[in-house]
Amino acid sequence: METVSIIIVTFNTRELTLSAVQSVFDSGGAFVWDVIVVDNGSRDGTEAAVKERFPGVKYISSERNLGFARANNLGAREAVGEWILLLNSDARLKPDSVARAIGYLREHAECGVLGAQLLNEDGTRQNSIANHPTLATELLSKSLLRRLAPEKYPGKEHRFKQPVEVESVIGAFLLTPRRVWEAIGGLDERFFFFLEETDFCLNVMRRGWSIVHHPDVEVWHGQGGSARQVAIPARIEYWRSRYQYFAKNHPPGAMRWLKIGLCIRLVLNWLLNALAVLLTLGLSRSLRHRFRLNHTLVGWHLAGRPEGMGIPR
Repeated sequence: METVSIIIVTFNTRELTLSAVQSVFDSGGAFVWDVIVVDNGSRDGTEAAVKERFPGVKYISSERNLGFARANNLGAREAVGEWILLLNSDARLKPDSVARAIGYLREHAECGVLGAQLLNEDGTRQNSIANHPTLATELLSKSLLRRLAPEKYPGKEHRFKQPVEVESVIGAFLLTPRRVWEAIGGLDERFFFFLEETDFCLNVMRRGWSIVHHPDVEVWHGQGGSARQVAIPARIEYWRSRYQYFAKNHPPGAMRWLKIGLCIRLVLNWLLNALAVLLTLGLSRSLRHRFRLNHTLVGWHLAGRPEGMGIPR
């Protein structure tokens, strides 16, 4: 039987992690499950709970937050399977998810990464496909781009009836053959949180493999179970990763325009949010949150984008 190595990175998401691991063992298909949980410094009893309920799971515990890329790479070094699946701790497999995905990869050796259709708890679709970040995607409205050019910028509104080649997939479910993972060298650890899977997909495409979204491989996804606990620091990490992606994958001119465009938009949003909070006498919680978020991002830029701000390492 084939062995599937499933790497789940967790950070203070005990119950979600237990559900994710359980969904693996509930999956169909004639596979040997090599489940590896990498704990990025949880303080909520995740380690004890997982070890008690799933004694056969490999558990790697870190005293501090290593970031998503480094934690997955650490897990992959312990993996023994022919297939490597990165599964978010807030995701749950449907019983046939892995069997369908690996069945496709067996028949399509040219495919280097396969992603799933991510679902909300009520069964509605989430955005499961990502474009490579460009000036257009980062400076314009992504939802507007999806409406104006759905073929180039596919979103959850587009119901695919068969597997389709895409630029990148959302990393809540990312399946790749071991040979591809090893050829790329895993995830780039310069990305702490966000866009590491997008960068990985770009590297896979540059090596000549395709990236495929499979609509019949369905996975429930809680969307940001870890990030919601640290919403504003996580947003800083998204901005940091965005700059890192452009610095790595785009010419210097694109990086300059990105900084100018994003900073202009950020300041405008900050001013508009401040005005909205004043006009509503601070009674709207969502407006107050948006103002705090934009205020923090402005401060982060003014301070020179220090490493010390964001999710604690």
